[in-house]
This record gives sequence, structure tokens and C-alpha cells, in this order.
Amino acid sequence: MREITLGKTGIRAPQNGFGALPVQRVSKEEAVKILRRAYEGGMRYFDTARAYSDSEEKLGAAFGKSEAEDGCERPSREQIFLATKTAAKTPEAFWSDLSTSLKNLKTDYIDVYQFHQMEQCYRPGDGTGMYEAMQEAKNRGLIRHIGGTAHKIGIAEEIASSGLYETLQFPFSYLAGDREIKLVKTCRENGVGFVAMKGLAGGLITNSRAAMAYMQQYDNVMPIWGIQRMNELEEWLAFMDSAPEMDEEIRTFIEKEKTELSGDFCRGCGYCMPCTVGIQINQCARISLMIRRAPSSGWLSPHWQQEMEKIEDCVDCRKCASRCPYELDTPNLLRRNLEDYRNVLAGKASIQEHVRL
Repeated sequence: MREITLGKTGIRAPQNGFGALPVQRVSKEEAVKILRRAYEGGMRYFDTARAYSDSEEKLGAAFGKSEAEDGCERPSREQIFLATKTAAKTPEAFWSDLSTSLKNLKTDYIDVYQFHQMEQCYRPGDGTGMYEAMQEAKNRGLIRHIGGTAHKIGIAEEIASSGLYETLQFPFSYLAGDREIKLVKTCRENGVGFVAMKGLAGGLITNSRAAMAYMQQYDNVMPIWGIQRMNELEEWLAFMDSAPEMDEEIRTFIEKEKTELSGDFCRGCGYCMPCTVGIQINQCARISLMIRRAPSSGWLSPHWQQEMEKIEDCVDCRKCASRCPYELDTPNLLRRNLEDYRNVLAGKASIQEHVRL
């Protein structure tokens, strides 16, 4: 596994980062075991956010200054890189979030502090005071580097070319199109470290070797894999000693995947939520793909049957479509998924077949 340098930050770490959103779903004890095993296995870049409930606290328990000796040796602070995020919209909320993150992570500083889900590219003098807050935090040594995350590519492009941000976090996988690939190149040209979220496209990508081989083509990209189980972690750690390379077999596989997933499909980001009538859009809008690409009887359970039938209650307010960073026609996508789902339940469609929506 090669090491990369994250833009002008100087952060150098194996190209195999840990996305800590999913550890909020497991117990503190299990999360600490997973996080420490990740470090032991060679991972050094860990990404979380204030929005991920207790994820920061679990990272703090695994790596932070210990208030009570637990008998476990912690790495020195300089050996790991901690990235977190604030969704604050005012300087006051920014400082509150930063204080909480430092406390939760049990650290004196954060390596990469990011504006979360940016709807605008904050700049000095724009009247919000947000970028000035970042600058002050950096000047005070509370953070080392300024970053931003986005799902809307126009915002991401502005961040990448602004000269104000040291890192950009954006969805990137082997399903990326030309515009996303150009964004990675823009970051390289401007010395901006690119942090790749959703490297598995929200669960639609199930071939880890192909996913990793694709990332290895870009020497400025840090993928952060969302991990919540030890067996998932071990799959990524196996690449530390033997990282897959892009070859003809993997290239052919990826091209087939891109063909099958061409067109409109939901990535499950959830920015369309909440639904005015209670539809769980970020799952229901992609359930046809999930029952085929990640087969599980759970998707056909009474619970999901009930959730899918809520689509009938859609009032076409189109708030979901207006929020979608991928500009999907979400109401109609939901209806197509419901029709296919009913056909699967009735035996009129096979879950072994791939359905292009």
C-alpha cells in the first residue's frame, strides 16, 4: 500500500482511510476494538463529524488522552490524523462545535477541520464570518488544516479552485464521470488534498478489489471506507500488504458496472430528507438496486414492504427533488422502484436480474 501526501497539508498516510460514520451504529466497546485494530493494521487517516452522533466520542476513547488508564497503549498523537466536520452556519455555532469536537476526541488539535455539506464556498469578507472563524481556529493552533465537504459538484469545483481550502471531500468511486475525474485533477493542480467519500457508492459497489484498484490510480486521493464491522475492516487491511492494481480484468469489470449503473440512480446520501409524508427516500429510491446488488431477505421483509407502500402517499411536493445534489427526478424514481418491488414480491421479476431504472 503506497502512501500519499494530501495536497499542501503535508499529511502523509497510506492510501487507505477510515470513515467513522458507521461506528456510531455499534457499541463503544466494539467501536474501540475496530478503531484500534485499524491503527494496528496500518490505517492512519480517520474521518468523522459532529453530525455522526457519538462517532467522535468513540474515536476519542480509542485514541485520545486517557482520563482513566484502561491498560491499552495508545499511539502518540502525531502518529494519527484526525479529521472532523462542523455543519454550523454561524460563527457562534462553529466555536461551539469545535469545542465539543476537541472534547469528544480528547485532543488539543484537529488535523483537518471541514465545513460539512457546504451549500456555498465560504470566503473571507463574504459577510458570514465562517471562513474567518476557520482562520482564527488555525491561527490559535486548534486546527491544522482547513477543508470542506460537498455533494454538489458546482460547489466542489468552486472549493477546489478557490485557493482557500487545503482539502476537499466529495463522493468519488469507479462510477465517477468525466466531471468528477476533472475535479480530482483540479485538486491536484491546486495542491488541494482530495478525500473520497462514498467509495462504494452507498453500498452499490460490492467488489472491494476493484474499488481499491480504481483509487490507486490517483496519487492525490485519500479514500475513506465506511467501516462498522471487524470483517469489513480486515478486508481493507488485507490490501496494506498487497494492494490491487488496475489490470485488464478489473478494468473490464468496472466498465460493465458503469454500463449497468448508467443513468439515474440514488446514491443514498439522504439530502432529500425528511419527506413531508414520511417516505424513507434514501432507501426506497434505490431498493431495486439493493435487492439485486446486495441480496438480503431483509429488503423483502414486512417492515420494508410497509415502508415501500408509503410511496403511494407521495403528494408530489418535489421538495426531495429540489434538495437532490444529483438532480434526480425523485418522485418518479420512487414510483418506478415501487412498481419493480411489487413485481419482485409477486414473482413477476427476479431478484437475480439487474433492472435499470
